[in-house]
Amino acid sequence: MSLEVIGTGLGRTGTHSLKLALEQLGFGPCHHMWEVFESHDYLLPIWMKAAHEGVTPDWDEIFKDFRSTVDWPAVFYWRELVDHYPRAKVVHTTRAPESWVKSAMSTIFVSMSERNEKEGAARALSTMAWELIVMQTFGGRIDDFDHVADVFRKHDEAVKDYVAPDRLLVYEVSEGWEPLCRHLGVPVPDEAFPRTNTTDEYKVERKIRQAELEAKSVE
Repeated sequence: MSLEVIGTGLGRTGTHSLKLALEQLGFGPCHHMWEVFESHDYLLPIWMKAAHEGVTPDWDEIFKDFRSTVDWPAVFYWRELVDHYPRAKVVHTTRAPESWVKSAMSTIFVSMSERNEKEGAARALSTMAWELIVMQTFGGRIDDFDHVADVFRKHDEAVKDYVAPDRLLVYEVSEGWEPLCRHLGVPVPDEAFPRTNTTDEYKVERKIRQAELEAKSVE
């Protein structure tokens, strides 16, 4: 199996909604941070090695069971993935930078900042995310609103500059099915577009998944 769709939008730009939409359209399974939670015994060690040792992952091994990918940690390597899978369509989810920063600061940044209070696989996953997202993406400055917003804007522009226009859809999930289906060349479903993982939903889901991982270790 080879990736057919690569999501280049940072987490909290509707990536979980996009994951569910892609799976509904037949481009699943879709790799997302939640998959690292669920397959921590296999996927987490690979991503940990990449984050802490700078080892480039074997993309075909990671994504052998996936048809698409969105969200962190994969989005950290978006250029490599775009090059490695040249036939894959690219969907770049985005939103207003200021709105995105507020969301990130109240969700994923909080979760990673609490990494030392966690146990087992939950701590390992948050530490991996801290390294890739907080340190390597935002230079450790996740409390600096203007800096974080600037990194977000530069990421948007970098994707637009790097990816060929015929491969790229710049997309807000509020636009629904039509632009996504048109870009992927598939019919529009009758079902409503999935809209999930609001700030409140994220906090509830994180607690559930963290509790499941607390007692598990990572080799």
